[in-house]
Amino acid sequence: MFGKVAADILGLSDVGSVIRPENYDKVDADDYVMHEDQEKIYFLIKSKSDEYCFTNQALIHLDGTSAASKKRTLRRYAYAAFPISNVSLETAGTVDLDVEIKFTMGSTSYSIDVNKKFLEELKDLYKALLKISEISRENEVTLGFAQQSLELASSTLSRMAKTEGDLVTGFKELNQQAFNWLVETRKQYSVKDFGFVFERYINY
Repeated sequence: MFGKVAADILGLSDVGSVIRPENYDKVDADDYVMHEDQEKIYFLIKSKSDEYCFTNQALIHLDGTSAASKKRTLRRYAYAAFPISNVSLETAGTVDLDVEIKFTMGSTSYSIDVNKKFLEELKDLYKALLKISEISRENEVTLGFAQQSLELASSTLSRMAKTEGDLVTGFKELNQQAFNWLVETRKQYSVKDFGFVFERYINY
């Protein structure tokens, strides 16, 4: 009974609808958000069979086999582990009833059909996903440069230590410092919480 009432309130069909924040407690995905760890829903698309829940930390996808089946598969893709790429938004033609937002997370590609009346909301999601993609790509490049720099320094000092015995102890200490530096660098450039991006672009 509750499912039917929720569907009526949310106006669901096979084409997705953008759910407003005041109705997040009426969707199943909310049960899988890690509220205990300050995870928060920023955007949610729901059809009769699927839910796409974008939080500050991950995409939570409740995948239904069909609108008539109650069987669902839960998938969680953390932005830090599954970088977003290939973000695009396909607007509706004259006779089309839906718009389409597409993106890839890791090796998984998504193409979500949404009622065209939610185009303005999808534009905001498009900008947020595109920004997350850009930040992740730039951070990956920076981490790559840091790794190359560390390897070069380590290689140079290693050769010096082989020819000058009194440098061995110094090399070990410097190597430990370099390791600690790389760990801190990874913390700085490995973003796990993108709430600041969603708060900038998602406007309700």
